[in-house]
Amino acid sequence: MKTLSNFTKKAAAVMLGLACFAQIVHADTLADIKARKKVLIAVDLGAPPFGMTNAKLEPQGSDVETARALAKDLGVELEIVQVTGPNRVPFLMTGKADMVIATFSITPERAKVISFTHPYGASQFVVAAPKGTAIKSLADLNGKRIAVVRGNMQDSLLTPLAPKGATIVRFDDDATVTAAVVSGQVDGLCTPNALAAAIARQNPSKGLETKFAIKDIPYAIGIRQNEPELQKWLNAWVDANTKNGRLGQIYQQWVGAPMPDLAQFAAK
Repeated sequence: MKTLSNFTKKAAAVMLGLACFAQIVHADTLADIKARKKVLIAVDLGAPPFGMTNAKLEPQGSDVETARALAKDLGVELEIVQVTGPNRVPFLMTGKADMVIATFSITPERAKVISFTHPYGASQFVVAAPKGTAIKSLADLNGKRIAVVRGNMQDSLLTPLAPKGATIVRFDDDATVTAAVVSGQVDGLCTPNALAAAIARQNPSKGLETKFAIKDIPYAIGIRQNEPELQKWLNAWVDANTKNGRLGQIYQQWVGAPMPDLAQFAAK
């Protein structure tokens, strides 16, 4: 726990430093995007069905389609900047991306250094494991090895709740978490339900199934702080495309389930 605490403090210090740097070099990002006629959107391509590549190594998934729709409505070219969960904030704060569309869960810690738009989706975080693994609740994680992406929402949610006898095994991204589960290196994983379902479909012999849910968390587009024009445009875009069902259709197409009711997060 002490090591995790030290890691968290160091990570927070780094993010605060990046925030200060970004504010120094920051200009009007919306104007910059329009001037260069290209938007740089960070997407995690190792998190199916939200972001992934097809047989031709072309980006696809619900976040990819959301980014394409946004760029089209902005009237600019889209450049996808590939990221992993842990480097979404650094890529944003150092100007490698104009915004992040990568199931970026809204948390108080992240909101200290970046800004979020209105939610455009939500994830139910679950613990999943092979069918024969005796897990029904948090208490059953005692003596089990559970994989998470280091520093991501699943880490933040599960670590304080897990029993002392559980071992939280941290990996750098969803791809290495998946590999650990498939190879039997861990007993299970904590992840969004859609990603757990995607892993199960891709690896039917593992018999992966959801054991229990932890919490529903909204996710949004992440941008640098003090970008009122960009935030205003993005909020209007999210609201309009939530209302007309466009974002819901993209979610349904790739996730295979209806979009969660985002109204439950309106006051949060």
